[in-house]
Amino acid sequence: MKAFQTICRQLRSSKGFSVEPTTRVDFSTSSYSCSRKKKVNPYEEVDQGRYSDLVQSVLSSRGLAQTPESLFEEDNLLYGPVSKCKPPKQDEAAKVPGNWCPLFNPEKSMKPNATSTPTIPLRIPLQRNTIPSVTKVLQQTMTSEQIFYLERWKQRMILELGEDGFAEYSSNIFLQGKRFHKALESILSPQGDLKERDENLESGYVESVQHILKDVSGVRALESAVQHETLKYVGLLDCVAEYQGKLCVIDWKTSEKPKPYIRNTFDNPLQVVAYVGAINNDANYSFQVQCGLIVVAYKDGSPAHPHFMDTELCSQYWAKWLLRLEEYTKKEKNQNIQKPD
Repeated sequence: MKAFQTICRQLRSSKGFSVEPTTRVDFSTSSYSCSRKKKVNPYEEVDQGRYSDLVQSVLSSRGLAQTPESLFEEDNLLYGPVSKCKPPKQDEAAKVPGNWCPLFNPEKSMKPNATSTPTIPLRIPLQRNTIPSVTKVLQQTMTSEQIFYLERWKQRMILELGEDGFAEYSSNIFLQGKRFHKALESILSPQGDLKERDENLESGYVESVQHILKDVSGVRALESAVQHETLKYVGLLDCVAEYQGKLCVIDWKTSEKPKPYIRNTFDNPLQVVAYVGAINNDANYSFQVQCGLIVVAYKDGSPAHPHFMDTELCSQYWAKWLLRLEEYTKKEKNQNIQKPD
């Protein structure tokens, strides 16, 4: 070891040996340099004290279980207190019409005999008089909600089509519905023109109801007027015929939107049941009807939606119709009182 130390001292003292630091060599080009600036961490600019308190509070609450009470308090803080609806009053929920009249007439037979069944469907013209129509009663007694949605739809259509465009659209819808009813009248009538029937088959609406027409037979009335002799209202029904073996008032409707449920047809069930009650109390009709059918047809030919109304369902809507009729009568009476002499 001493010998090694002696050799090292001799080497350092010799002139030909020196220990110098290595010279740094940089490689560079005209467009790039190997030396890069140190990246700045964006989190260094964050308030570390507040950030650490936040992380600690989140981590410390992870293990806490939520309870219904804590969830309710959290929702109350975020969204505000819950607004509870008032329950309906008992008198409104169980409102009974004061103008009660039975839907079915005990004096008429439920099953007419062969001699009373007409071979040609009845077509009684509608007489214009002071007696209100079913359509007028329903229009004059719409709820505020119905009026709101109807007006909103109208304004949206006017905004999209303009005043003239909306008027033309409404006219076209009316004409399409009228042609559809004429086509069905020609198809269901034994006196219909065969050429006209073939032309009507090309209609999308008629194509839409083909699977319904297969179950329709025994047509008793077409585009015929009815009048309830006791309740004093009139109407013009589309058809009375057997559907799957049951005699029904059939109401043909057109729609641009699918209506797969009866609730989608709005006041149409009230209209149908009003016609049922009128037929059963109209001396022009020797038979009695217990059921209804609403058929919603589509222009593109897609299968129509049939909504069958049995005796029980008709009875439920009959009570609602009587309330609407009673409301209309009261409005008319009040308006007559307020009119100056």
